[in-house]
Amino acid sequence: MLGDDPSLAAILEAWNDATLRLQHTHESLQAEVARLTDELAAKDEELARENRLADLGRMASHVAHEVRNSLVPVNLYMSLLRRRLTDDSGSLDVLTKVEAGFAALDATVNDLLNFTAHREPQWRTFIVQDLIEEILDSLAPQFEAQGIDVDVDVPPHTVVTADREMLRRAILNLVLNAVDAMPKGGDLVVTSYERQGGLELEIADSGPGLPESHLPRLFDPFFTTKATGTGLGLSIVHRIVEAHGGRVTAANCPEGGAAFTIELPPRRAMGVAA
Repeated sequence: MLGDDPSLAAILEAWNDATLRLQHTHESLQAEVARLTDELAAKDEELARENRLADLGRMASHVAHEVRNSLVPVNLYMSLLRRRLTDDSGSLDVLTKVEAGFAALDATVNDLLNFTAHREPQWRTFIVQDLIEEILDSLAPQFEAQGIDVDVDVPPHTVVTADREMLRRAILNLVLNAVDAMPKGGDLVVTSYERQGGLELEIADSGPGLPESHLPRLFDPFFTTKATGTGLGLSIVHRIVEAHGGRVTAANCPEGGAAFTIELPPRRAMGVAA
């Protein structure tokens, strides 16, 4: 009988084991292929998004430069007109409104140019607190007018190696975003942390917070919930932080309001100066 042959039984057992191992290997390969397929699809989607953004950036840059060139003579004529209307208060009021409109347009152009700029960071080491105080001091009249209390918790000797002007722009955009969220006053808190040799800088407000449905799109170009916003402020922040090898995140605070956090990796965050 077949069952009485020990050599045949051993062969059948070995065959069965090999079959099971082959099945397990096949299942593992299927899972790996599925994972790689999903990863490739995500990469393709990201590449397509980057290509669309590149095309959009080139178009936006061209439009911004054309508009800026057109604004130069307009601003000159408005300045000359203001001199001629010195004694006409009614006309001066109208001219002031026109100037405000062109100032908003100029701000939009600046956002477009900052969004489309791709310059490499100019690395230098500086004290973080000095930069924060410089930004907050420039906005002090607006804080007072809106009734916003500012609290800064940044160690005085913490230093970072980064492009100071680019980082200033990123932090300024986050602070202005927080100010916009508190039109009737509130609390603005700027805090820095050292995490595993890296630096985290958090800008938090006591406003209404962020709708959960908006969180995935907050840093997308031209996404905005503001009636007069360009939707580029947070995109510029995202681009600047990425250029520094870091990341920026947004979340709602448990006690209310929203917090944006800039995370710089250890190679750019230099800890505490001696």
